[in-house]
Amino acid sequence: MDIYLKNKQTLQIDDFYFRCSIGKKGLTSKKREGDMKTPKGVFGIENLYFRKDRLKRPKASLKCVEIKKNMGWSDDVNFEKYKKLIKIKKKTKYEKLKRKDHKYDLLIPIKYNFLKPIKGIGSCIFIHLTTTYQSTAGCIALKKKDFLIMLKLINRNSKIKIF
Repeated sequence: MDIYLKNKQTLQIDDFYFRCSIGKKGLTSKKREGDMKTPKGVFGIENLYFRKDRLKRPKASLKCVEIKKNMGWSDDVNFEKYKKLIKIKKKTKYEKLKRKDHKYDLLIPIKYNFLKPIKGIGSCIFIHLTTTYQSTAGCIALKKKDFLIMLKLINRNSKIKIF
């Protein structure tokens, strides 16, 4: 099933509606690295990444990948693995996946700028967790209970439609 961003605070999957938060500066069709905006478009979704030390493996039809201490997602436009899952290296800018807060206890990368990434138009766009619905840096965030319901409804062929 596909995921629809109905408005700036609601995701819809079939007959299910979930409150969410998006980028602090809203939606854009001209995404730039660090602009605090959520990209518009239709995108695939990646694997489910989860913190095994904080929760048991979720029931999902997506491939589940345990987040390890040395995992990051490159947002360094000067790095050959820009927009890719990487082993953390001190000389590279990255989004650390194993965080002290609970934001990335569950996350699904959105396949925005994914197959042949264009440097500078945005990276690290995820569906992740929130406890407060505070605006994001460009991701879409849900409460944990809603995220777990969403996992039961989607599969690797699901698309997210953001307009």
